[in-house]
Order: sequence, then C-alpha cells, then structure tokens
Amino acid sequence: MFGKRGGDASGKGSGQATPPQARGMPTVQPVLAEAGVDGARSAPAFVPQASPMGQPGAAEPARRRTTRTEEYYDTKSQVFSALIDTIDLSQLAKLDQESAREEIRDIVNDIISIKNFAMSISEQEELLDDICNDVLGYGPLEPLLARDDIADIMVNGSGQTFIEVGGKTIESDIRFRDNAQLLSICQRIVGQVGRRVDESSPICDARLPDGSRVNVIAPPLSIDGPALTIRKFKKDKLTLEQLVRFGAITPEGAQVLQIIGRVRCNVVISGGTGSGKTTLLNCLTRYIDTDERIITCEDTAELQLQQPHVVRLETRPPNIEGEGEITMRDLVKNCLRMRPERIIVGEVRGPEVFDLLQAMNTGHDGSMGTIHANSPRECLNRMESMIAMGGYTLPAKTVREIIAGSVDVIVQAARLRDGSRRITHITEVVGMEGDVIITQDLVRYEIEGEDLTGRIIGRHMSTGIGKPQFWDRARYYNEERRLAAALDAMEQQGGGL
Repeated sequence: MFGKRGGDASGKGSGQATPPQARGMPTVQPVLAEAGVDGARSAPAFVPQASPMGQPGAAEPARRRTTRTEEYYDTKSQVFSALIDTIDLSQLAKLDQESAREEIRDIVNDIISIKNFAMSISEQEELLDDICNDVLGYGPLEPLLARDDIADIMVNGSGQTFIEVGGKTIESDIRFRDNAQLLSICQRIVGQVGRRVDESSPICDARLPDGSRVNVIAPPLSIDGPALTIRKFKKDKLTLEQLVRFGAITPEGAQVLQIIGRVRCNVVISGGTGSGKTTLLNCLTRYIDTDERIITCEDTAELQLQQPHVVRLETRPPNIEGEGEITMRDLVKNCLRMRPERIIVGEVRGPEVFDLLQAMNTGHDGSMGTIHANSPRECLNRMESMIAMGGYTLPAKTVREIIAGSVDVIVQAARLRDGSRRITHITEVVGMEGDVIITQDLVRYEIEGEDLTGRIIGRHMSTGIGKPQFWDRARYYNEERRLAAALDAMEQQGGGL
C-alpha cells in the first residue's frame, strides 16, 4: 500500500499499537508538515488526583520515561525524515486511526532495522509512540491527554507547560520543538471544528473530540508564542453520588439537588473559574426525564447530556471579513422557536441572560445555566449588570422582579485554597421585598479549620428550613416526601462530614 520501504527488510514491528483512549482521536490527515520532530517528554507521575468537584484521591499511574538525550532527538529526526520520504500520504489518509498507527509503526521499525540504530526495546517503543503521536495525534500533548488525573493543560509557548493535578498547578517537562510546531498542533485542533487560528485571527475557542474545552491565543497577541489552554474532561462522567464520595456535598444535599433537577426548578449554577460549574451542571441534567426535549446553547459544546432528545447548538465567531457571527443571544432567541421544554445555557456571559430569564418565565421551566460569581448574592447582581449591558432601559426594580420571578434556585460552587471543590450554598430565590431580592439558604458549607496536611475541614449545615419555596412544585411531581425526608435528615444530623 505504501510502496517500497527503502530496502529488503519487511519485518513487522515488534510492538502493538495502543488504541486511542476514550477521548477519541482526530481524523487522519495527510499533513506531515504539521508533525513535529522533537518528541514529548512525559510528565512525571503525580500521586494526588482531584476530581472536578471532589477531594484529591488516588492518581491514575503514569508511565515514567527515561530522560531524553540529544542523541535520541537526532535519531528521531533521521527516522522521521526517512518516514516522510517513504510514506504514501494519499493512502495513509484512507485508513482509520488504528490501522494508520500500525502501518507507521511497521515502516519505522523497518527504517530502524535498515539504518542499524543502536536502541533498546524500550527506547524503540518510545520512539514509535512519539512519531505516531506527531503524525496522527497532537504530538507532545498526547501523554498528558492520555492521563485522566489531569484537569487542565496550560502551554505557555513552546518551552513551558503546566498541568493541574489534585487541584494544584505544577510544571510538566513537556516541551515542543519550537513555536511553529506548537502553532501547527493548535491549528490541527481548532481545524477539526471548522475554526482557524493564525495572525489574522489570533484568538479561538474550540473543543477536542471528547468535549474538552480548548482556548488558543496566538502571536502577535501572545508575546512568547502560542498560549494553549485545555480544560480536560474525565473519561468517566461524574455523578452526584461520586460528588458525595469526594465530599463536595452530603448525601442529603445531593438528594435535594436531585429533586431540584427532577421537578423543573429554574437553576443558575454560580462559581468562580475552575470551581466545577460545568461538572455540576452535567450532574444535575442526569435527573431530567428522558421524554423531555432539551436544547443546549454553548460557546464550545462541552455538555454531556445522557437524554435521548437533545439538540446541541454552538456559537460561531465572525469570519476573516468580520461577518457571519452567531452570538449566544442569537442561539437563545432561536431556541424559543424550536419547541424546547428545557433550555440549558453552558455559560451566561452577557445580554443573553435577559432572553434566558424570559424563557424561564414563559413556560420553559427547568431551564439551567452557569454564571461566574463568588456568591449567590453576587450572582443576582451579575445578572442585573448583564441585563444593563444589553442596553435595556428598564427600571432597576423591574429588572429585579424579572430575576426574582424567573430563577428558583442558585447553586454555588467554589474551589477552596487546598484545591478541593465544594458546593457551598443551595439558595432559594424567594421573591421581592421592596426593591430587594429576598433569598434563603437551604444548605451552607462552613469552614472549621484545616488539618496538618493543609486540607480544609468543614461541614455542610442545614439552615433549618423545613418547607422550601419550591415545595408545591415538588408535591406536583410527587417528590414532597423525599424532599421532606432529606431536609429532616440534614437538620437532625447537622450535615456533618
């Protein structure tokens, strides 16, 4: 298929190709110019692991690699050059990922045999993996993307890469050959979702096949080379039960959240950057009935809903002429014409909050969204400010009445200073008293101190409210007994962890 392989040697490679991880792999593209010659240095194993909303736990073991030498890179450069001269790109593009990796490994094994490179079996396997990653995958990023204990990958130019593990940021020893190789990999990532990043369009949001969020900002805006940030998704989707195990919420609090999702309360999830808002939103959507029509609106599609009837919408940036932009507000407005039963906005950042509130207040109960804010009260203020950003000239009291009449529950998530994530408030929006929106907390997280390792100690406290504002809604869905039992249990046990 690939023509003559540069000699009589025709032995098959001794190693078997490792199939791609559950995150999926990019479509094979015959663009070897994008592939870098320098290999990836795998990040060292790191023991603690943080789930997106939980305590650090046991890490997935990471394979350690030997320290790379200049001789290794020189050998890899020669093998890579010979591979480019030998391989038939048009045929390679027709293969699936696993078959393409096998063919590349076979040819590389032949090249190593013909050129008589002195390499151990482990060194040869590392070389094979690196070259396959460069040609078919994301080059030096592949070892990091394969690890499920990493929450974020932050590449600051070709010479510096940081990762978040266990809620803490540490430097990895991953390096790229140069900024050109890094930009090529960024272009390959964003090209998969029909977007582009270059000097004329230096900022881009995209996603990986598994839904992981990607942001790229390239020169001339990024001074020291392309800056790539990847918010990784775990292969195994988290559930509320797992968040309970990680200590993010108590079992009784989790049951209250289940009921809130089930009885079609309008929910806003509030939190700071990296606090686990999207993870929590994914968890709540698991309790939506399977017969409901759900429409999601996102800047980059990352929600992972399990229901069968889901329509996923994604914004579109302007083209190079500055035309063709589709904003979040355009998507939310269009949702109303698509017979939605629930509208879920991945992240509310601007005037689209007004359209979402209107939808919540006009028969689309159970709609949800996330907002950047550090407390439930700040979340309400942020919504008011975002409505003002849209140019609406409504009186402040009218805006607050719209908010109070639309939002039922605010769930506050926070990332604490020890790296753990907690649900710190489950807060009801009760109504208006004069010009002020009245809220009441059902559950609140109280910090009590820290242990000898620096881990924060605290507990979720019930505020003693036995009949929340959405009680009638719970009774309509026959959930009032379960809600009462959960609230009573929280009050009796004190919600201690």
